[in-house]
Amino acid sequence: MALLKVEQYVVGMVQTNCYFAINEDTKETLVIDPGANAMQLAERLDGAELHPVAILLTHGHFDHAGGAAELAERYGIPVYAHEAECETLQNPAVNLSGWEGAECAYHADCLVKDEQELKLAGFLIRVLYTPGHTAGGCCYLLPYQNVLFSGDTLFAQSVGRTDFPGGSASTLIRSIKEKLMTLPEEITVYPGHNDSTTIGTERMYNPYL
Repeated sequence: MALLKVEQYVVGMVQTNCYFAINEDTKETLVIDPGANAMQLAERLDGAELHPVAILLTHGHFDHAGGAAELAERYGIPVYAHEAECETLQNPAVNLSGWEGAECAYHADCLVKDEQELKLAGFLIRVLYTPGHTAGGCCYLLPYQNVLFSGDTLFAQSVGRTDFPGGSASTLIRSIKEKLMTLPEEITVYPGHNDSTTIGTERMYNPYL
């Protein structure tokens, strides 16, 4: 089983968590939600002699997708997102990129489906479709490493906002209860903002659930 090391970098104007999921044996690396500061992230990758193989987007908001194109071009790697997230990625009114000034459209090379399994960087990754924060939001589960990258679906004792275009509070809560709260309690959750948590902790203490 591949040994996983997770590194967290806080990027951009709204303090978004970008993660490196590193295969400690091969140095192959997945970059999750590079929302900004692409060149600084590249310097960290290069400085540690890591080998990025893919970018995984949990959703298409500017603070999660904003640095993806620059990194993808630099390393010649694909960007993954859920198939239901195309409008969020491409429509500046939905991806909120105007918040930063210039309105932008974002792009994904590989559109994934619910429960699809990916094999990247030596890891098995299961896509969990969790709409509610956005129409095509998803989480990435590494079941053999007991790790979940939850984007803005689930936070430590909180959940994602649902007042943006495509958001739905009832849909989000249903996504979390059906897709995430059924997972083993020992799974570590790495969210899109703030601190990590576990499924067990959220099952017991999250006031929204």
